[in-house]
Amino acid sequence: MTTVLLVDDQALLRVGFRLVIESEPDLEVVGEAADGRVALEQVAALAPDVVVMDIRMPGMDGIEATRRVVADHPTSRVLVLTTFDVDDLAFAALRAGASGFLLKSARPDELVDAIRTVAAGTAVVAPRVLQRMLDLFAPHLPAGGDPARDRPGLDPRLDALTPRELDVLRLVAQGMSNGEVAATLVLSTTTVKTHVGNVLAKLGARDRVQAVILAYECGLVARGTGPS
Repeated sequence: MTTVLLVDDQALLRVGFRLVIESEPDLEVVGEAADGRVALEQVAALAPDVVVMDIRMPGMDGIEATRRVVADHPTSRVLVLTTFDVDDLAFAALRAGASGFLLKSARPDELVDAIRTVAAGTAVVAPRVLQRMLDLFAPHLPAGGDPARDRPGLDPRLDALTPRELDVLRLVAQGMSNGEVAATLVLSTTTVKTHVGNVLAKLGARDRVQAVILAYECGLVARGTGPS
């Protein structure tokens, strides 16, 4: 059973989320909170597997609450759910350590799938949000070339990665799945999964989204190479 804490300042939305989530036999809502401070108290008391977190709330907002949950309760993962697909909010939530970001307009099946995915340790980002986030980075990225082939110019944070791991991270940052990375590099999917795991471990990243953010911050991906 995956346990869920609902955090949203709108009671009617919490009721709707609860109905959707508890219609699934493997999901259970163990608590609710209307603001970030109460959410932190609930996380400490209930240790939920997943916190479904709104961003815009009175008092402590969802971004600060997410940052504190990730820092103080690493076994609880955060899925941010908001009506706003604004770049800075998406980026701030992911930088704070959220394992997923979905819009409240997502279908019920997308919500429950996202909760399961986040609980399993994998990141979830709505494609539209990911594209907008990558577009936000674009003006600050190198204009061309392949930074992965020029190790002397790489950000020191990437020094621990092997050339093949850099290749894998670059393709993941372009929005490719493990299968697409495998096809591009002519590797097995199992080998790619191993490389991705090594990349996450070496970078100290919780999940693929955190690794992608780091790849863009380090200039590993050239402008115009993000997903279409």
